[in-house]
Amino acid sequence: MARYATVLAADPAATYRQIDVAGRTADADPHQLVALLYEEGVGALRTAAWAAENGKPAVKSERVARATAVMFALEAGLDFAKGGEVSKALATFYHGLRSQVVQASLGNNPKPFRDAAASLEEIAGAWSSVRA
Repeated sequence: MARYATVLAADPAATYRQIDVAGRTADADPHQLVALLYEEGVGALRTAAWAAENGKPAVKSERVARATAVMFALEAGLDFAKGGEVSKALATFYHGLRSQVVQASLGNNPKPFRDAAASLEEIAGAWSSVRA
């Protein structure tokens, strides 16, 4: 018989992330959820840069996968009917950024990941200012 606490203790960091995400998304409105996606994407890209720089290919691969998933989610959430040209521009941006990140994942240069994180952070800032 497996104990629940034993399963959770197998990977404490993963458990913490799951609890953190569940807590932060439980009462979030759509605007906050998009902000969380931006935050997660930037964090994943910065960690991918660190991993590339420090010879951690498994970490880099996992974070690249996470970052591209976030960009897919951001693109899937676009409302082209209401968003018009802004939605089209964001879709192009997300697609281009995903391509940049996937291409960067083939090497060990951290700069493309940092550049992608900075670009995503800039868009996140604009998103944040829309809410304010």
